Amino acid sequence: MHKEILENIGEKELINRLAKFMPKNQASDDCALIKNKKDNLLINSDSLVENVHFNDISICPQDLGWKAVVSNISDLLSSGSKKTIGITISLILPAKTEWIWVEELYIGINKALKEYGGIILGGDCSTGSQKTISITALGIRGELKLLRNACKPGEIIFTTGTHGLSKLGFMIQNKVNFDNDIHLNERLISKSIKHFCRPQIYPNFLKNLLKTRPNKKNARIGCTDSSDGLFQAIQDLATESKCKAIIDYEQIPKEENWPKGDKWDQYYFFGGEDYELVFSLPKKWAKNLSRLNKNVFEIGFFVKGEPSIEFKDPKKNKLLDSKPFQHF
Repeated sequence: MHKEILENIGEKELINRLAKFMPKNQASDDCALIKNKKDNLLINSDSLVENVHFNDISICPQDLGWKAVVSNISDLLSSGSKKTIGITISLILPAKTEWIWVEELYIGINKALKEYGGIILGGDCSTGSQKTISITALGIRGELKLLRNACKPGEIIFTTGTHGLSKLGFMIQNKVNFDNDIHLNERLISKSIKHFCRPQIYPNFLKNLLKTRPNKKNARIGCTDSSDGLFQAIQDLATESKCKAIIDYEQIPKEENWPKGDKWDQYYFFGGEDYELVFSLPKKWAKNLSRLNKNVFEIGFFVKGEPSIEFKDPKKNKLLDSKPFQHF
């Protein structure tokens, strides 16, 4: 009998199968929601694994600690968290790991918590063949409900920033050789490395949404983050909301001097670990937000149809043949 392996099943199908063991819609978003009388809690878990997400060449332990926190808070924020309570940390480390590495990791973790809120609540340690940092973050959901299944036909699709920088930073750190005709200027190199090593998030995002909301009855927003790449973020919104995304390639925000070509478009759409927010809003709300916040960019819209992604320019649809980031 043929045995299925995770490499062939893929990450998304694995999650779909695991969801059968959970309450309905529990796996639809990155964060779990626990309702109580006082505050609704959001809980998120994320792991960084050596030789999958990082290595000693690509990132130092301080930056790794920062990134481990930001990856979790980004998920909380994309689910509507107004405040991070704290985190627990589970470490799997080879027995010969030097203490200074662990100390530097925690310095980076505390720097990120000081920047974005929260404290270390506890955790666990164990030995293993490769380093793994697993964090569970707890937040308090605010007035708005941010969910992957809340997008509607006619809504405008936004992203909070550019993509592809983290992928480029990772390649630069790992000394990947680029084609001879590609010239990367110093500003792009510096920004890409920073984006990979010290990603930033948007703590004022929810406040700006509330300021620009035209109707207080609007409490649900379709939203996710682009930790698995821009394409996967849009695909997740379309799938969970059961509608089709139309993307305008000409409106996609790119860094100045970002190289042109199909390969660089693939880095942009499928790179991952950018931690930008991808969301949709009704037209009036979208217009209000665009006036207030110049750091959000309209990139398309949703229509009725089978859950999928299409480009407004059909010639760009060949990009969709690329494979999104996979953990297996």
